[in-house]
Amino acid sequence: MFSTLDPTTALVVIDLQKGLTGLDLTHPISDVISRSAALAAAFRKHGLPVVLVNVAGSPPGRTESTSGAPRTFTEDWTELVPELDRRPEDHVVTKYARSAFAGTGLAELLLGLGVTQVVVTGISTSGGVESTARSAHEEGFHVSLPIDAMTDRTPESHEYSVKKIFPRIAETGTTEELIRLLDSTRP
Repeated sequence: MFSTLDPTTALVVIDLQKGLTGLDLTHPISDVISRSAALAAAFRKHGLPVVLVNVAGSPPGRTESTSGAPRTFTEDWTELVPELDRRPEDHVVTKYARSAFAGTGLAELLLGLGVTQVVVTGISTSGGVESTARSAHEEGFHVSLPIDAMTDRTPESHEYSVKKIFPRIAETGTTEELIRLLDSTRP
């Protein structure tokens, strides 16, 4: 359950883009998108920063799950889903790693805006969301994770992050709880 929101809290939406939202995912992607969009609208209404993150590649190192060959993407692969209703005042970050903080300048951007807390949503719970939440925690931000606004490729991966990792680095709750808290603490 969420205890509080700092005066300058930012929403960070991870990888809700055309190339990933069509994957076979644990939770209905339409629910994850609509909840993330509702949070974005609420943050904008209260004049708080919204950061929309897409992924355009991965680090060059070999892994057991890749052949080492460069991966190719469709032309619209990195396009954010239209339901997020991207606005001119939103900040867009393109990443090439799991964490939105890795090599993107996101920490400096948020600190420059006076942000002390982040709310993270998106795809995938055990990948981009968890990595970004871990980095935010390690950078000294308070972290809040509405678990109904994220999903993963497998239920086991999602549940492991939610039950084993998130309690050590963040507060968790629902989108509805977070919006209610936001509305009750802002004019």
